[in-house]
Amino acid sequence: MIALKPAKGHLLVAEPTIIGDVAFNRSVVLLANHSDTGSVGFILNKVLDFTLKDLIPELKFSFKIYNGGPVEQDNLYFIHKVPHLIPDSIEIANGIYWGGNFEAVKELVNREMIDENQIKFFLGYSGWDADQLNAELDSHSWIVTTNEDQTGLIERPYDSFWKDKMLQLGGEYLLWCNAPENPSYN
Repeated sequence: MIALKPAKGHLLVAEPTIIGDVAFNRSVVLLANHSDTGSVGFILNKVLDFTLKDLIPELKFSFKIYNGGPVEQDNLYFIHKVPHLIPDSIEIANGIYWGGNFEAVKELVNREMIDENQIKFFLGYSGWDADQLNAELDSHSWIVTTNEDQTGLIERPYDSFWKDKMLQLGGEYLLWCNAPENPSYN
């Protein structure tokens, strides 16, 4: 599982050695796109302190907003598993889709035809230039894994996601499961 190459639909799991990077420390990133020209992903486990309704007051219901990454944090992005309800969606992999018609999303939210088990919203995204991700992989900043959760990725609890990945990796990573976020606090 550790020797995978990055690919669209794979997950990037932050190595425990990423300390002090607020965005990427203990993060799990879904690669929404990966090619020779670069990569785009969304951090799946960094919830923000405000909701979708805070950003778009005309919505009747709130959804959590996640920090998708440090790029374009003033833009809203979303992944989902209901392409039959959201036109113009782009499949990432394994039944997970990126984007689509946002007017349709707003209507689905207001009519309670979609819930947080089907869609996840992000401010910003994580992006890498052509060789940047490879350099970070070479410096052991990330572990590339497959997405075993398939479409369950969206409803997966965010607060234990990174720890669960450490448990799955086993070996030397087990030590990090119960370590404080900043080891100097120990």
